[in-house]
Amino acid sequence: MKFAVLSDIHSNVFALKAVIDDAKKHSVDLMVNLGDILYGPIAPRATYELLMQHEIVTICGNQDRQIFEAQAQEIASNPTMKFIIDDLGEEPIAWMKSLPFDIQLNDDVYLCHGTPKDDLIYLLENVELGYACLRSDSEIIKLLNGQKSKLICCGHTHTPRTVSLTTGQIIINPGSVGLQAYTDDEPIVHSMENYNYMASYSVVEKTVDSWNIKHIKVPYDVKQAVAECEKRNRMDWVHFLTTGRQV
Repeated sequence: MKFAVLSDIHSNVFALKAVIDDAKKHSVDLMVNLGDILYGPIAPRATYELLMQHEIVTICGNQDRQIFEAQAQEIASNPTMKFIIDDLGEEPIAWMKSLPFDIQLNDDVYLCHGTPKDDLIYLLENVELGYACLRSDSEIIKLLNGQKSKLICCGHTHTPRTVSLTTGQIIINPGSVGLQAYTDDEPIVHSMENYNYMASYSVVEKTVDSWNIKHIKVPYDVKQAVAECEKRNRMDWVHFLTTGRQV
């Protein structure tokens, strides 16, 4: 079994196309998508249409929920959200509503966005200092809440990682396809940074007794994504996209 793990596309159709093309070169049997798919000031509808051209196992992320749960007040006060809603139309929003919270892909592999219980909590990182620090082995196991799969794929933090636990389990985060840095104010103000512009994903292959895991960075024409952000006056995203840094 050999599969590609994608996450956190954030409407960046240009990065997504580069990742899908690269994954095909690796002759993967399957692609999975861990959520946070269409939220962003780049190209929500085009991202949805590209995804629909491929068979990809997909779960819902917290910012997918944010789109289909958005109330009139939030849409009116958030120009990016209004652009997303207007650009998407009804069909992609209905599709996001239909996505599962998590998926047990097979006996060995489990997919979630954040943790098995909460799509807003980082499974692998603690950000209490304002930046990402790897959680302790015991903290991660507690957040798994009894999930025993040998390989667990999570997203949400945009940070590529492979972590082995004392339970014998392996957790991977493929990083973000579409956004290599961001700042958030929950649970406290913190920033995530990858220090490059390239699209990130992972290829996982089952071996006789373990997993072969490759974290892959794919160059793409970031200027196209930047141009869309500039149209929507999201200069913070322009900086995140081009530098992979918060400042």
